[in-house]
Amino acid sequence: MSANLKDPNYMPPLGQAIPLGIQHVLAMFVSNVTPAIIVAGAAGFGFGSADMGQMIYMIQMSMFFAGIATLIQTIGIGPIGARLPIVQGTSFAFLPVMIPLVAGQGLAAMPILMGGVVAGGIFHLVLGGFIGRIRHWLPPLVTGLVVLMIGLSLVAVGIKYAAGGAAKFEMEGPEFGSLKNWSMAFVVILVTLGLKFFTRGLLSVAAVLIGLIVGYAYAYALGEVSFANVSKAADFVIPNLFHFGPLQFTTAAVVGFMLMGIISAIETVGDVSGITKGGAGREATDKEISGATYADGLGTTVAGAFGALPNTSFSQNVGLIAMTGVMSRHVVTIGALFLIACGMLPKVGAVISTVPIEVLGGGVIIMFGMVASAGISMLADVNWNRRNMVIFAISLSVGLGLQLVPEALQHVPGTMKILLTSGLLPAAFLAIVLNLVLPEELAND
Repeated sequence: MSANLKDPNYMPPLGQAIPLGIQHVLAMFVSNVTPAIIVAGAAGFGFGSADMGQMIYMIQMSMFFAGIATLIQTIGIGPIGARLPIVQGTSFAFLPVMIPLVAGQGLAAMPILMGGVVAGGIFHLVLGGFIGRIRHWLPPLVTGLVVLMIGLSLVAVGIKYAAGGAAKFEMEGPEFGSLKNWSMAFVVILVTLGLKFFTRGLLSVAAVLIGLIVGYAYAYALGEVSFANVSKAADFVIPNLFHFGPLQFTTAAVVGFMLMGIISAIETVGDVSGITKGGAGREATDKEISGATYADGLGTTVAGAFGALPNTSFSQNVGLIAMTGVMSRHVVTIGALFLIACGMLPKVGAVISTVPIEVLGGGVIIMFGMVASAGISMLADVNWNRRNMVIFAISLSVGLGLQLVPEALQHVPGTMKILLTSGLLPAAFLAIVLNLVLPEELAND
């Protein structure tokens, strides 16, 4: 492979650049659209509902604005954008905050959700100006715990999906947890594992996507796939400003998204460092880190204004760069253009919406488990002395405990209750504060 591919500004021949760009899209495609499906389902206009068209729109916007945000990163606008091969996508990290905001509220909750997305994006944009100054607040003990909590907070969603979906769970009928439901999820998991560990190249990189396709074919054979909505979908769509109506700003949504913006910024710092180390063998510059954080914020703000969810850098693509050694940002730009094109074709979203919830469950069990595993991997760099064990123990116990027993906060006002029962925010807050205030002398006690 040409040494020029280590240069972010090098443009490979199109015959090489196009497949490399599409490979990046395949690596992130499922993870990118999944949050929109989960949020739509939590709100009540998911699979089979009368408002299912709203979910299709959100799927389309997930692709479209992931492409736009990626262009902001790779091409840049002034100080905004790292001008590195960073792939942006819809973030899982915000789900613990988004799900309680919309749960069972239908379309009425969407202006509030989007108001939070825009406010959080603006705050995230501001973070870019001083993210470098607070990096010492965020050692692996804190960042690893945060990522682990993201994964743990989402695993229940994957299990519910695999067993039949939230709707069947709430009905408590015999269909929930049936062998047929679980078989669709297991097909996805088995195919994904087989491809990931027994193949190489594109088959391994796109293992989750191919696993979902095989699971989808299996579900079709069982008669679980309906194409009724595909023919109804338009041929072309343009993003609609304030699609869900005028933005509404509530304390719970605004504060929640602002706090999660800090978590997302932490993730972006790690991803930028991983790209420069894995692809170019050097440390990331302050300009690259601040530019990437600015781009996160701008991409999220614009997405929220059009009815899409927050964007952040995608860690799975960092690993892809380390594996291929291709640092060309123009390769990722090609992938971004492909995402934008898909985002303007509603029939793509309509086809995605035909995937049975159980099939998707098999995929998200893997994805959410990998998020938790990534957190554990980061924690492996921690010096596990008594001080750090105490910080981890208290933060994990309080965060996970509040998430598992939200009734413990029944006397807490609504806004604070939503933030605390996410689990993630109290765990992150405790870890950061305790790490700053507890003396290092405890390490030797």
